[in-house]
Amino acid sequence: MVILLKDKSLVSSWQMFFEENCKSEIETVALSYPEKRSIFVDYWDIDRADAEIAELLITQPVKAMFNAEEALKLIDVCVEQNLLLHFRVVNLPDLHKIIIRHIRSNHLGMLKAVEGLVKKRTEVRPKLQLAAFQCNKCGAIMQIEQDEDILKEPSECYEDKGGCGRVSSFKLSTNLSKFIDSQKIEIQENPEGLRGGAQPERISVFLEDDLVGEIAPGDRVIVNGLLRSLQRRRGTFRLTSFDKVIDANSIENQQMAFEEVDISPEDEEEILQASKDEKIYLKIRESMAPTIYGMELEKEALVLQLFGGLSKKMPDGTYIRGDIHSLFVGDPGTAKSQMLNYMSKLAPRSIYASGKASSAAGLTAAAVRDEFGEGQWTLEAGALVLADMGIACIDEIDKMSEQDRSSLHQAMEQQEISIAKAGINATLKSRCAVLAAANPKLGRFDDFMPISEQINMPPALLSRFDLIFSIQDKPSRERDTNLASHILNTHKAGEMVENIEKTEHSTHSKEESDELLKPVIPTFSPEFLRKYVAYAKRNVFPVMENDAMRLIKEYYVDLRNQSDESIPFTPRQLEAFVRLTEASARVRLSDVATIKDAKRSIHIINEYLKRVGMDKETGRFDIDIIATGSSHSQQQRMRSILDVIKRICDDSKDGTAGRSEIITEAEAIGLPSENVSSALDKMKRNGQIYEPSHGKYRLTSD
Repeated sequence: MVILLKDKSLVSSWQMFFEENCKSEIETVALSYPEKRSIFVDYWDIDRADAEIAELLITQPVKAMFNAEEALKLIDVCVEQNLLLHFRVVNLPDLHKIIIRHIRSNHLGMLKAVEGLVKKRTEVRPKLQLAAFQCNKCGAIMQIEQDEDILKEPSECYEDKGGCGRVSSFKLSTNLSKFIDSQKIEIQENPEGLRGGAQPERISVFLEDDLVGEIAPGDRVIVNGLLRSLQRRRGTFRLTSFDKVIDANSIENQQMAFEEVDISPEDEEEILQASKDEKIYLKIRESMAPTIYGMELEKEALVLQLFGGLSKKMPDGTYIRGDIHSLFVGDPGTAKSQMLNYMSKLAPRSIYASGKASSAAGLTAAAVRDEFGEGQWTLEAGALVLADMGIACIDEIDKMSEQDRSSLHQAMEQQEISIAKAGINATLKSRCAVLAAANPKLGRFDDFMPISEQINMPPALLSRFDLIFSIQDKPSRERDTNLASHILNTHKAGEMVENIEKTEHSTHSKEESDELLKPVIPTFSPEFLRKYVAYAKRNVFPVMENDAMRLIKEYYVDLRNQSDESIPFTPRQLEAFVRLTEASARVRLSDVATIKDAKRSIHIINEYLKRVGMDKETGRFDIDIIATGSSHSQQQRMRSILDVIKRICDDSKDGTAGRSEIITEAEAIGLPSENVSSALDKMKRNGQIYEPSHGKYRLTSD
């Protein structure tokens, strides 16, 4: 095999290239050898120096790379030890970049660049490279090079290698054998490249030596490597069908956010022109799901979530997230799922998942045991890890599993997911905004019940959301008329389009359908909006003006000190103000967050708190309603009622307190009877009190 691959003229061509272009890099690697064992070369540098070997590298990569590594051995770098360096190519031309679903049999044996995100990763395992076998008859050692997945053994004890020449059985000597590190990863197509709900296709990638251990699930990578086929087996039988795999030569990690969104100079000019429009906020809001009627405040909040605030790394290593988390809770038929679906298609790097349908790796990440890992445990990324640097749209988040729910706390605030299972200890990045939808337990949203009682989610998780919107379907003649007209006109326009396209002699004209479609045509197309958002996230990093900071500070301090009892805000809400203010500046591509941006963030948070964070009894904001499930006044009332129950139980013969007696004593200390009744029912549900017999209560702690 070596004789066929080795080409003296090719070795000398490579040697000349390395001497002229890579001498300093080789010397640097030589000083760090064996920690560093690879030379990375840009494809275009090879192409400029020698177009023939650049072409050979694509069409016959095995031959080209073997001779390149032979040439590296001949480079004089003034070190005592013999260097065995790997030759790795990066930055392949676009012509040789290929999408996973477009890989065909004619691409096998060629060097290609495949882009995708890492879905699974096995542990690093030693792989046999040169096997040493000991003859059981004479004890001679035979060395056999291993170039396949199945172990190759000597058929006899070869005389020319110092053996006895007889057919014998052999024992593998691992101490005298040579091993190399190996790892297998699975990459799948980027979700933003898929259209029409297509399933992302996957391909296995084999990594060796110094490439192993650097890649984590959720990473976006470009794998430059040799495409080859791997024979499938059914038991001991070899099949005629093969699997496509890649032997990686180099891996480029895509660090820059939204690098996959291609923005031409013409696009950039159009984006900058649009950003100067005074109505830019209105136009982008109108471009958000125009088929969904109304919901102006929710759409404005989604615009800000799309752009996001700034993630910050502090000098002490603390990470402050910039992503904005939003939750929709509301009545059925209010287009929550449709809004999430639209956002998942609009936002670059987004994943759509359902809390109810997710399994295995689910929403976060999991250690799984499957065929990919050949029976061993592998690390698999879930929706939040795959949506890193994007938006994770999670429908029915209230129906997710208990395991995912506990992982979600860390994933949303620290934006990391820790896995400790089956000997795998790993921390994966989940730097994504979460847009979630949930349904109330009772079917419809109740204004008079705390939000935590209406959704099957713990208050601690609810408090992680920057914005929570209750979407209610209340009858209103004017709104219902406009909504019905909007829906019916949209359907009629769709009917006309179908009629014109599929009927030879249609009685309708294109002008009629265009007129009806006007309200649902977005001001900015989804393609342009994706580019606009990607450009803003790449290039715009606003800093708050002192006036904006002062306004937010005054609003926060004033509202906190309106009452000595209830707590309307916590520092978590203060950070939400900052994130929304930064996002507002990004919308118009401004490097300065002004007082207008601060006012916009205050308006949105004010409206959200009016809906879900206002104590109906006092008329004040109270964040305890979201954080604990009860307002401050309700908690005080419950403490008073618990004192009353304890006092009555202590005085009674049977150690219980009657309901009527509790209400009478509570009224005597100024608590309204209807509030006492509802508090008793709530405390019973929460397990603070129980009912040993009808109408009689006792404290659980007793």
